[in-house]
Amino acid sequence: MTLLAALPILLILVLMLAFRRPASQAGLAGLAVSLLLAWGPFRETLAADVGGAAATTGAVAEALFTAAAILWIIVPALAIHQIQVASGAIGVLERALGRVTGDPRVLALLIAWFFALFMEGAAGFGTSAALAAPFLVGAGFSPSRAVILALVGHVAGVSFGAIGTPIVPQVAATEFTALEISQATAPYHALLGVALAVLVVVLTSRGSAPGDRSRSAVPAALAAATLFLVPYLGIAWVIGPELPTLGGALLGGLGFVWLVRRRGPAGDPPSLPQERSALWAASPYLSVVGLVLVTRLTPGLSSALQEVEITWELAGGFTGSFAPLYHPGTLLVGGLVIGSVIQQGSWRAAGSALRQAAGQVGPVVVALVAMLGLSRVMVAAGMIDALAQAASDAAGGSWPVFAPLVGALGTFITGSATASNILFTDFQVATAQALGEPVLPLIGSQGFGAAAGNMIAPHNVIAAAAVVGATGDEGTMLRTTLWVALAYVIAGGVLASLFVSLAG
Repeated sequence: MTLLAALPILLILVLMLAFRRPASQAGLAGLAVSLLLAWGPFRETLAADVGGAAATTGAVAEALFTAAAILWIIVPALAIHQIQVASGAIGVLERALGRVTGDPRVLALLIAWFFALFMEGAAGFGTSAALAAPFLVGAGFSPSRAVILALVGHVAGVSFGAIGTPIVPQVAATEFTALEISQATAPYHALLGVALAVLVVVLTSRGSAPGDRSRSAVPAALAAATLFLVPYLGIAWVIGPELPTLGGALLGGLGFVWLVRRRGPAGDPPSLPQERSALWAASPYLSVVGLVLVTRLTPGLSSALQEVEITWELAGGFTGSFAPLYHPGTLLVGGLVIGSVIQQGSWRAAGSALRQAAGQVGPVVVALVAMLGLSRVMVAAGMIDALAQAASDAAGGSWPVFAPLVGALGTFITGSATASNILFTDFQVATAQALGEPVLPLIGSQGFGAAAGNMIAPHNVIAAAAVVGATGDEGTMLRTTLWVALAYVIAGGVLASLFVSLAG
């Protein structure tokens, strides 16, 4: 039964890796197999409480509802990116960063670390590496090195990318709040993320002369890591999952620019018009930051917004809830409208961008619904419980060491940390319960591992390589990022074991 329970996930793995099928097609195939198994070998478990038809209906309803909540973030995030490109604001931000320093190692930190993290927090879904890589090429790096730097540099922000989207399915699948999951996830990156910043300057200096150039830039990397990770952890602990990446990159980036200009060689200082242009270019993102802070930190307003809620419940315990005024997607729409007015003088540009973005997410919709449907059907039919029991029997008390690897595998398969959390959060919960271990640290390790897998997800590598004209060289890039990802995941497994011991 264990092998049968694993069949839908194994099918997705084979289709995407061996046959290179897109996530939408692989997800639909996995969903079909999960339904066949649910109505076949696992029917007794599926129909135990309310009957097979009612259980299947409830699982599909949960999948559709959660997919809609996630899409309400994806569409406006893509729309903001589109108005940024259309208005030329992305180019303004790139030039502003290029004026800060002439040191390529410091410039790599500004672009591959702060800029990539900022874009990950604002838009996510592969946009950060795709935007940072060509920027790095323009700064003088080779296309392959640019992609590697961008992939490594943005990982610490992926767990909370796109205004906290990866946390949404974890909240839907567990009894924990978004803030609790945020607090469980952030410490992994806060403790280990410094290695990624150091690696950015090491990779920047590899092959350069003199041989100690990377070491001389390590203090700058440590400063960059600290300036991002301290506010990142604080925001995740106090506010929640929407702003750690975006806020940490913004605050840390400003602090790093000030530090570089004060202590190191710099480019031409910006004029007042240039500073105003940078603020103009960043207006949609700054608006989102402001809206998140106001809605999360104003007690009366926060509770009032959360009281407006759409909820439903079906027989068998299948439920869903959506607070439209408090949802991150609504705040993104607000930032989109404000940015459109500031940059283009009319809110109508926001509507046009939303329609254009909605027309581009067809494959994403299919993949999301398929992956979510597969996950919920496997839970309802007891397949996830069967896998969890097998994992707990095989790994025993050492399971926390392997938990982040599951998250990384999910992202490698699907190309998305959000999709990985959709696939494996239930599995992590069930495994923890089967072992009698605290659940929350393992949910955090799942989100951490899902982020680490982003630097080796074929979708991300292929997309970033295509943008910089390095198609065909993806194998070289993966050979570098694979070892980085494995080391990061192994370190996360050690932390997971420690956190589980402390929580127990």
